[in-house]
Amino acid sequence: DVQLVESGGGSVQAGGSLRLSCLASGYTISDRCMGWFRVTPGKGREWVGSFDRSDGTMFADSVKGRFTGSKDNAKNTLYLQMHSLKPEDSAMYYCAGKPYRTSSICTSDASDFDYWGQGTQVTVSS
Repeated sequence: DVQLVESGGGSVQAGGSLRLSCLASGYTISDRCMGWFRVTPGKGREWVGSFDRSDGTMFADSVKGRFTGSKDNAKNTLYLQMHSLKPEDSAMYYCAGKPYRTSSICTSDASDFDYWGQGTQVTVSS
């Protein structure tokens, strides 16, 4: 079975940094499109960034320049490094993965991702 397990969330003051991790099992991240999404009660689900099979990345405008990401293929782990955090970044963050057969196209559409983690909460205080 595929499992994606996020960790690294927590509470931080505005301007701070956090690094989220997504450990995959039963699933090889190196040849898949992976994504990070976040959910808040007010905005619903929002795409944060995607990571393609060639380690290319793309990020939402709301986080571009502040968030980066990477894959550690040896550890089968996806990371989201978040800097200059703002209160509006507070959300439950989820990592997601596409199936191999569709991973050649890396998208920002949540409906394209079949596999999801349980989420990790990020709270940014002002």
